[in-house]
Amino acid sequence: MQRLPNSIGYVEYAYAKQNKMPYALMQNAAGAFVAPDDASFKAAAAGADWSKTFFQILTNQPGKDSWPITGATFIMMHLKQDKPPQAAAALRFFDWAFKNGDKVADELDYVPMPDSVKATIRQQWAKIVDAAGGPVLR
Repeated sequence: MQRLPNSIGYVEYAYAKQNKMPYALMQNAAGAFVAPDDASFKAAAAGADWSKTFFQILTNQPGKDSWPITGATFIMMHLKQDKPPQAAAALRFFDWAFKNGDKVADELDYVPMPDSVKATIRQQWAKIVDAAGGPVLR
């Protein structure tokens, strides 16, 4: 980008922040011009409807403070598990990450999931069951 006059590029926020790259304000779905930062990413995540699905693209989420190009990492698991001990271990790891990962995410210039979203996700774990229909995480 530096070699092409008037060029525009897109890199992830963490890379731009760590390398002190300039950025532009963008107009979001509410018509407001916002800067990319922790608060605008959190606003986008908070504006999503997590009750229907956790597969969220978070582009143009509602809210005057939402950054319009936000993404979330997600993990898919089968609701019926044929290897319940492994599924339970994975869920325990995710729970540990939810409890302990915010500090690391912040240090890497990533934004942790809002606590309300983590709580909603944890509630859904009860639907991940073994062959007999019992929850794999007890």
